[in-house]
Amino acid sequence: MEHTESRLKHFPVSWFATVMGLSGLSIAWNRAEHFFDPGFCLSSLLLGLTSLWFVLLIGIYATKIFRYPGEVRAELTHPVKQAFAPTFSISLLLLSVGYLPSARELSFWLWALGTLGHLGFTFYMLSSWMHHEKYEIAHLNPAWFIPVVGNILVPIAGVHHAMPDISWFFFSLGLFFWPILTAIIFYRLIFHPALPERLLPTLFIFIAPPAVGFVSWINLTGGIDAFGHILYSVGMVFTLLLLSQINRFRRLPFFLSWWAYSFPMAAMTIANFLMFKTSNQAIYLWIASGLLALLSTLITLLTWRTARAVVRREICIPGH
Repeated sequence: MEHTESRLKHFPVSWFATVMGLSGLSIAWNRAEHFFDPGFCLSSLLLGLTSLWFVLLIGIYATKIFRYPGEVRAELTHPVKQAFAPTFSISLLLLSVGYLPSARELSFWLWALGTLGHLGFTFYMLSSWMHHEKYEIAHLNPAWFIPVVGNILVPIAGVHHAMPDISWFFFSLGLFFWPILTAIIFYRLIFHPALPERLLPTLFIFIAPPAVGFVSWINLTGGIDAFGHILYSVGMVFTLLLLSQINRFRRLPFFLSWWAYSFPMAAMTIANFLMFKTSNQAIYLWIASGLLALLSTLITLLTWRTARAVVRREICIPGH
């Protein structure tokens, strides 16, 4: 019992990144089902399982909040760990996108809660960055995109639930901070010691802002234009760059941060399906199909490695 309590004490908020990856997979399969007929509706099954997993995580973390409020406060003020807290609100936004075709009212409430929650996280992080005495260059990593650039997600479901001005507000907020954070993170990568191994998977987060930005841009404008092409192309550049370094990532020991691989790859998969839909160029459907196969394999691997780590008690321990 004491050991179980200890594991709850060290249960990180970054567990919600698993929901982001699983939600992205279900949305990607939903988009694939528009172009292929697999004979079954895999996306609905994935979305249901992801929702159940999300509810379970909420229950576990709520218990941690009740029993270990000091640990939660420490996590929310930690210069590295706090950037993962908004994975909760982003999970709500992604589930909202997932439920949009089949349960519009549920999608609305998930979107509303996710949007308000993420705005709160954004202002909290911006205030923390502006008035601090704790941040050092070593704390900087691509997970810092999550709190502020994550606002780019809001328009994907937002254009269907509220006046367009709200979606433009959040898109503009995320778009403004994307190049700023990209510049300072690359400065840290080039001129300072390398990221620690447990944070190296977060490099894949570089894919997410342009890929998600492209999807949001299409939803906001209704079609592809020059800026849309730029967003898509930047996303593909980072995808190819990071996939070309796959051997470097394969040698890393397993950390929960491996789930940082999942959502960015899902976002790029969805972007390619959307690119095919808007351009009708077959090459994008081929790319999307290949990425979907890779994403499905990746999520399967991540699920297995995570389950094995839980059984072996290798995560939710001090220092992880």
